[in-house]
Amino acid sequence: MAAPSSIGVHVPQLILHHYPSSPFSEKIRAILGFKGLRWSSVVIPVIMPKPDVVALTGGYRKTPFLQIGSDIYCDSALIADVLERLAPTPTLHPPESAGLTRIVAQWADSSLFGAAVGHIFQPAGVQSLFGHLPPAHIKAFLADRAALSAGASSPGMNPQEATGALRLYLQQLDARLADGRPWLFGQAPSLADFSVYHCLWFVQQVKAVSGILDEFPRVKPFIDRFQTFGQAAPEQLSSTEAIEIAARGRPEALADEPFQDARQGLAKGARVKVSATDYGKDPVEGEFVLSRPNELAIRRTDPRAGELVVHFPRLGFQVRAAE
Repeated sequence: MAAPSSIGVHVPQLILHHYPSSPFSEKIRAILGFKGLRWSSVVIPVIMPKPDVVALTGGYRKTPFLQIGSDIYCDSALIADVLERLAPTPTLHPPESAGLTRIVAQWADSSLFGAAVGHIFQPAGVQSLFGHLPPAHIKAFLADRAALSAGASSPGMNPQEATGALRLYLQQLDARLADGRPWLFGQAPSLADFSVYHCLWFVQQVKAVSGILDEFPRVKPFIDRFQTFGQAAPEQLSSTEAIEIAARGRPEALADEPFQDARQGLAKGARVKVSATDYGKDPVEGEFVLSRPNELAIRRTDPRAGELVVHFPRLGFQVRAAE
């Protein structure tokens, strides 16, 4: 059954910068459908260079990111929190999963996703993904992903190890659904379900290696349930139009609240760099303007996009004084 629609709730223009085959983007697209939210779509390049992305994010290059006027929200975990705040019904955190939703979501976005990617990038999966592309395109993609993974906090699993881990995770997920529950924590979907879904959706897209899903009879129907939410056709925008929207706006006023990092000597207004701690560690530099237990934000100025505030989740990111 489709979830109740949030259409009618006053929500600002939501601009999702993504591309169709991005699994973390699929997570957010599914949440937008679940909440019945209208959104605008900017399709960004799959590989660098991404000059219009950098104009808005300041250097962050992962996909997707969400733009609301002159505020830029990086990482799907934070984007999900923003959408929940703007449209709390239907919720991503039903009572039966209280306290566990975010923990399982974090596991899925890291461990389950890593196993899914490693499984996909076995020879048959690579051929399925890239076999139709010219060799130069394949070389450019692999070089881009090697740069993205440079300095990763832990090495990825080889395909054999990844397939073994993915099969074990699928067994555990299948067992969780064995009592007939439609979702991992009961009768209502949660953030944990969406985070698991996007990893399995990614495997499902690569037909040469998606047969592993057929081994688990409760997992395939679980994936299919996400299609019941539907996804309203978004308004299509160019990256130039998105930059113009940012330039015309002003970042949302930030609450005057205690500064989480003041104890570490990073006060409000300090010049800092924020970077991911796992991979894609390109730093974003600016003025430190928000420091909450679960969120960081910096203010920066771009010649084309104007004044922006770029937001990051606390988990998975670090903030350091700029040299």
